[in-house]
Parts: sequence; C-alpha cells; structure tokens
Amino acid sequence: METPPWRERLRTEDELLEQLEAQMEQARRRRATALKEGAQDLGSVYALAKALGLSWTAVAHAIKKYTTTA
Repeated sequence: METPPWRERLRTEDELLEQLEAQMEQARRRRATALKEGAQDLGSVYALAKALGLSWTAVAHAIKKYTTTA
C-alpha cells in the first residue's frame, strides 16, 4: 500500500486537529456546567474548589469563561 502524498496527509491531519479542538471546546463547556452545578450544590465556588482540590480562581474562571455566551 502506497503512502498518500504529503499534502493529502497534511490536510487529513489538519481536519483531525480541527475536530479535536471542537471536541475539546465542547468538553470544556460541559465541564464548566458541571462545575457551576457543583458550586450551587455545595453553596459556593470556594467550597467546590476545596472539595476538588483545585484553586477557587481556576474554578471560577472556568465557570465564567465557558458558561457565558459571547
């Protein structure tokens, strides 16, 4: 089996990277929604961050960045 030309391989890989980036963006939004729900359940972003072992600023930033529509 012959290897496809480099241009075709490059185009294929670029398409894959675009798909992966879109999937990562969707995952970040779903994660942020879960974080937001967790903060509501536990009473605060600080309580959620403490329960998860994360910094509250990172949690707050993720919630703000990925749950607001631009």
